[in-house]
Amino acid sequence: MSDALNLPAELRERAGKGASRELRRNGRVPAVIYGGNEQPQTIHVEEKLLMKQLMTGHFMNSIIQVGVGGNTVRTLPKDVALHPVSGRPVHVDFLRLARDATVEVAVPVVFANEEASPGLKRGGVLNIVRHELELVCDADKIPSEIVIDVTGVEVGDSIHISAVTLPEGATSAITDRDFTIATIVAPSALKSSEGEAEDEAAAEG
Repeated sequence: MSDALNLPAELRERAGKGASRELRRNGRVPAVIYGGNEQPQTIHVEEKLLMKQLMTGHFMNSIIQVGVGGNTVRTLPKDVALHPVSGRPVHVDFLRLARDATVEVAVPVVFANEEASPGLKRGGVLNIVRHELELVCDADKIPSEIVIDVTGVEVGDSIHISAVTLPEGATSAITDRDFTIATIVAPSALKSSEGEAEDEAAAEG
């Protein structure tokens, strides 16, 4: 599971676009904590520290302990708005988590034992349809990644969610279909040569 991250914050005294622009000029990022049957709390955090945590790659599925006003608020990031040109964070939404909360998160997929896949060894290509899985799980047990074993997978095979063993307590947020996560496809050169052979056979026939 992803480790909890600590993020110190300060309360925002003024709201509005002008106040937000001033905060950003001073290296701060406006944010809000909402949910948990409590009033939203407007805060701001240090941009450098926020960027450092964003660069971990698992910020969005980590518990963020936001320290504000002498208290620590247990949260889950729900949205990070980025500047369209600079890519710098301009606003963050944090969801306040109650004890024993269940959350929906996007968890990265990692493929293992590719060398044990006959399809890949013969030149097939792993075509990843979903790089993340939407999971519902306990907030204290958010997995950092889902490992999918491709041992024995052949060209033409597909890996569906039903074939994936999820961590205890985690379920797929998509329940109405057995969706595809990845397929092993033939390389384009192999496909074209096979197509030519079929065309020749059809012409001869």
